[in-house]
Amino acid sequence: MGMQWFCGLVLLGFVALLGCVHGEPLEDLVLRLPGQPKVSFRQFAGYIDVDEKAGRSLFYYFVEAEEDAKNKPLTLWLNGGPGCSSLGGGAFTELGPFFPKGDGQGLVRNSKSWNKASNLLFIESPAGVGWSYSNTPSDYTCGDESTAMDMHMFLVKWFDKYPEYKSRDFFLTGESYSGHYIPQLAIALLDHNMHSTDFKFNIKGVAIGNPLLRLDRDAPAIYEFFWSHGMISDEIGLTIMNKCDFDDYTFSGPHNVTTICNDAIAEANQVVGNYINNYDVILDVCYPSIVEQELRLRKWATKISVGVDVCLSYERHYYFNLPPVQKALHANRTKLPYEWSMCSSVLNYSGTDGNINILPLLKRIIQNHIPVWVFSGDQDSVVPLLGSRTLVRELAHDLNFKVTVPYGAWFHQGQVGGWATEYGNLLTFATVRGAAHMVPYAQPGRALHLFSSFVHGSRLPNTTKIPIDG
Repeated sequence: MGMQWFCGLVLLGFVALLGCVHGEPLEDLVLRLPGQPKVSFRQFAGYIDVDEKAGRSLFYYFVEAEEDAKNKPLTLWLNGGPGCSSLGGGAFTELGPFFPKGDGQGLVRNSKSWNKASNLLFIESPAGVGWSYSNTPSDYTCGDESTAMDMHMFLVKWFDKYPEYKSRDFFLTGESYSGHYIPQLAIALLDHNMHSTDFKFNIKGVAIGNPLLRLDRDAPAIYEFFWSHGMISDEIGLTIMNKCDFDDYTFSGPHNVTTICNDAIAEANQVVGNYINNYDVILDVCYPSIVEQELRLRKWATKISVGVDVCLSYERHYYFNLPPVQKALHANRTKLPYEWSMCSSVLNYSGTDGNINILPLLKRIIQNHIPVWVFSGDQDSVVPLLGSRTLVRELAHDLNFKVTVPYGAWFHQGQVGGWATEYGNLLTFATVRGAAHMVPYAQPGRALHLFSSFVHGSRLPNTTKIPIDG
């Protein structure tokens, strides 16, 4: 008994010394997740209080880079929704180091994790998403402005908790409704930098995938996508393009439209049907029941990729609700009266903030000499590349940027990874061939290549050394 006590004391002393040397909070160190393969990098998870009086706290998961973590940048990833989990989405479905196994009991390694290129930080935001919570129920009625304020407060406190990262290059990334979250957060951090006489965020780039940027442009692109992919008839497509005015389009739908327009949109939605995943139009649904919406821009059934686990949503939900998993992640510390879910059932998010035009925010970010990349999976009909590409071109025109890289193919492992163009050395638009709304999930290799180029400040390669016979 005495020897066991002595060994435990030595171990605790070693762990305390380790924390002292590296400066990380050891109470948040994740020793090992249930069913996790052995890895050499460390993981941390826990809470940051963003409003102690209200009892509002955000849950985070932080994973070090696979190799040479001390010399790699820090990247924040946020999922969208609004109201969906960056832990369940980015961290354990798309770009993190592990995915749930088929039985939902353990984890498998993601060989294309973005922690090959960067340290990664995932936050469940706003409060009410995943394990993030508030003791003040009115906090669950929120919107873009309060979300950005809480994220700013979170990051100030997180960097205090992890001081060695204060000087690191810091990249802001996300997808879908993070087309709102990430630019608005970037502006809040730039405002912080402008007024701070102490710590300043070392923002080096912004990258957003299939992002909602301007609803009245992104909405008509949905029907252009349907039409161009043979999902609706010429008659329906022509009627929508000629009879619908999307200039005043909002989350509640088009305003002051004709009956002809409304009927055509309803017919288009009916023809596309419920057995196509609008987030990834070439792939299949998960049976026996259709998978829960990963994101909420469209209230249609989703599906998950062929060639990967088509029912990952179920396995992820089961895994995160296992008590040993929550204990290992230091999660659910208040014993919430509901299960962890990918998208929040308690959040009452603004129904009008989705109408905000994000382009002026991107313009200001770029004017602060911060590179912005917009990337689009080309099989997504929810926020199609057709709208995003047009908006990026209009933003470049507003900035008086010239084309610095003409639109053309970029290559990954000798094959076309997608198409890309660059404006003024600071604004890049890229497609990812064969990718869906969740780009890293559908095309992990191409997504990692794109991300690595982004954080290294490199252009996507526009040539391949592999010859084509013939």
